[in-house]
Order: sequence, then structure tokens, then C-alpha cells
Amino acid sequence: MPRYIGHPSTQLLLGGLISTEPRINERIRVPEVRLVGPQGEQVGIVRIEDALRLAEEAELDLVEVAAQARPPVVKLMDYGKYKYETAQKARESRRNQSNALIKEMKLRPKIDTNDYETKKGHILRFLRAGDKVKVTIMFRGREQSRPELGFNLLQKLAEDVAEDGTVEFKPKQDGRNMIMVLAPTRKKADARTEHESAKAAKAAERKADEEAERAEKTASKAAAAQKQKKKRGPADNMDPDIEF
Repeated sequence: MPRYIGHPSTQLLLGGLISTEPRINERIRVPEVRLVGPQGEQVGIVRIEDALRLAEEAELDLVEVAAQARPPVVKLMDYGKYKYETAQKARESRRNQSNALIKEMKLRPKIDTNDYETKKGHILRFLRAGDKVKVTIMFRGREQSRPELGFNLLQKLAEDVAEDGTVEFKPKQDGRNMIMVLAPTRKKADARTEHESAKAAKAAERKADEEAERAEKTASKAAAAQKQKKKRGPADNMDPDIEF
């Protein structure tokens, strides 16, 4: 038989960690518990036998939610459904974190208007795709004595993209550079969904245009054939060897 160390909710098997799941139902081996109902209502301190009986009558599980409390706090719930929903939320959270990339855009403090507009367009595209953007102002030579140029430029940029991004890290001097990080106002998953919807809509529109073009060509060919038939007339179908 394996030997366990510590509390059962964080069981350590000699040689390694095996489980961090809470104790449920008959695994809760204490004389009494503080019971919480399925809707969060406080039932109070009851014997473990009574708590298990109530769980069985309600066709729910008895789950230990605060093992270190005295007595331990348990709750009536559908543990299978709870685990599924928790796993779904964790998966969604991981997906958003892993998909959120940090793009970088470099600017000079005395950037001209056209170049600024071009780079601002790239930043907006990144933000609308759900990615963060690290904006770096690069100072050279005497520009390093004028940090306010970079600060004012970053402030202007933040205002220009405010509809699609927020300032996650305010402008900060980093050696010869000044850095600001912008975060998108919507999640990567939402941006992907919108992109896929727009892509599907364009594909449907393109297919409809192709079908309309084919139908127009078919109608045009039919009209041309009908016109040619009318030009021929009945005499065109007569045998030239027949004498009248």
C-alpha cells in the first residue's frame, strides 16, 4: 500500500505529487462539517453523516471547499459539471494567453507625418487582431537630451489608437530608448472570430458574384442562339434540289 503525507486534498505519495483535487463524498473523513447549499446558502455545522445523506437525497456531491477551516467547509454541487466548467475556463484562459503576441513598432522622435500614419496603421492592425504592441522611440545623438519629444509622440499615439487599444505600460525611459506597451481592447479569440466571420462573408459574396456571372453568360448565350435561329428563316431548311 502507498503511504501518503499531508492532507488528503494535497496528497503526496512518497516519491512525488499525485493529486491536488478536493476530497468528495465518502473521502471526507471528519466528524462534522460546515455545510453550504447548492445555491450558496449557509446550512451550518452538521454531522458528516447528515451532510452525506442530504447530498444523496439531492443527487449531488459533497465537495470539500475549505479543508483548513475548523470544521472543514463543504458544499453540495454537481462535481462532474463543476470540473468540466473549470477545465473549459482554464483552457480558454490558456488559449487567450498563448495567442496574445507582443508585436513591436519602432519610431524616431522626429518622425515625419507620412511615416507616422503608416506605422500607426500597422499598430492599429495588430491591436485589432488582438495582439499587444510594444512601441519603442529610438533616440540618437542630441535627441537624447530631448526626452519630451518621445513622450509627447507616445501620448499622441495612445490618443490616436484609443478606440482599439489602451496603455498597459506608460512611457518609460530605457537607456537610449523610450518604451510604451499598448494592449488591445478585445480578446484574441474575439478578434479571430470576427476575422473568420468577415472571411466567410467575403467568400459567400464572391461565390454569389460567380454564380450571377455564370447565369448572365448562360442567358447571353441562349439569347444569341435564339437570335441566330430567327435570322435563318424557313427557306434555309429547304432542300436545294427540289424544283418549284
